[in-house]
Amino acid sequence: MVAMVDENSLREALATVMDPELRRPIAELGMLKGIRIDDAGNVTVQVLLTIAGCPLRGTIAGDVERALAAVPGTSSVSVELEVMTAEERQALKDRLRGPGAARGIPFNEPSSLTRVYAVASGKGGVGKSSITVNLACALAARGLRVGIIDADVHGFSVPGLLGIAQAPTRVDEMILPPVAYGVKAISIGMFVSGNQPVAWRGPMLHRALEQFLTDVYFGDLDALFLDLPPGTGDVAISVAQLLPRSEILVVTTPQAAAAEVAERAGSIAAQTGQQVAGVIENMSWLELEDGTRMDVFGSGGGAAVAERLGTALGTSIPLLGSIPLEPRLREGGDTGRPIVLSDQASAAAEALRGIGAALVSKPRGLAGRPLGVTPST
Repeated sequence: MVAMVDENSLREALATVMDPELRRPIAELGMLKGIRIDDAGNVTVQVLLTIAGCPLRGTIAGDVERALAAVPGTSSVSVELEVMTAEERQALKDRLRGPGAARGIPFNEPSSLTRVYAVASGKGGVGKSSITVNLACALAARGLRVGIIDADVHGFSVPGLLGIAQAPTRVDEMILPPVAYGVKAISIGMFVSGNQPVAWRGPMLHRALEQFLTDVYFGDLDALFLDLPPGTGDVAISVAQLLPRSEILVVTTPQAAAAEVAERAGSIAAQTGQQVAGVIENMSWLELEDGTRMDVFGSGGGAAVAERLGTALGTSIPLLGSIPLEPRLREGGDTGRPIVLSDQASAAAEALRGIGAALVSKPRGLAGRPLGVTPST
């Protein structure tokens, strides 16, 4: 005799199925339209997709099938995929952003506890983008909710470093960022075909960054990383204007000339009112086969930048960590598999995780933020 399928058990199983882009249960998002069960235990589930061309429709259907197949008494599972109406999409947006929510930058809201890090460098070629991606993945691996904005519009590289090939999903004016290794990421590279260059002037760069911050739905994040272009140009100024509470992470190599240029990238904080969260030294040494270290680019550049920035800004700036020069770090970027995930025992991965741990351990100030407490009468 076949056990009867309990609909409550089916709904409990569906509560574990997450939308791969929104990272929330499909039932909570209004994507579950209905369930039918026949006497033989065959289950049919109607699931609503946000758009007709949803790139992850197969993932959603597969997750639903696997969740329901594990429920006792289920003989078979059939998933019927339909598309939300305009009214249902509006209801979804209201669930995510709140009814009638005006467009704005959520990370500037007084109640936001998201730590925003602008990863900067004085010059190109110091590994800033690789560090950004690896730090984000290291924090996501710790269970934190993390996002990346590839603000280097002309030299975008985040999609390749994360192995992201899919385009973002649009729900009317709202953009859902692709997710890789638990990190939500957006880049202008996801909107251009092939290796097409982006030849934009300052105002368009500002507008692109503003749209990423207002139209892209990241949800509630613990940390947001912005991969800035080298130098102190238009994008660095726009970040300071659009995200005044963002903190600067300065990336340099040990080389004296690179350190001098990196110092300028951090000194912009004196003009913008931002804080410098710390300095990261990349390509610090190369470990040889006999265990000795070769200082390919010299030594001491990171500590020098931290000390000089601290003097210039009148505060203590930490050297958060030194990352060795390892071929596997480069290989991970080429394959879209960050080294903190692909080679966790490597010295570079350990250094990156240590930097991530230092960022996590920093307390988040609550000055000026509502606590939701009202006095008793």
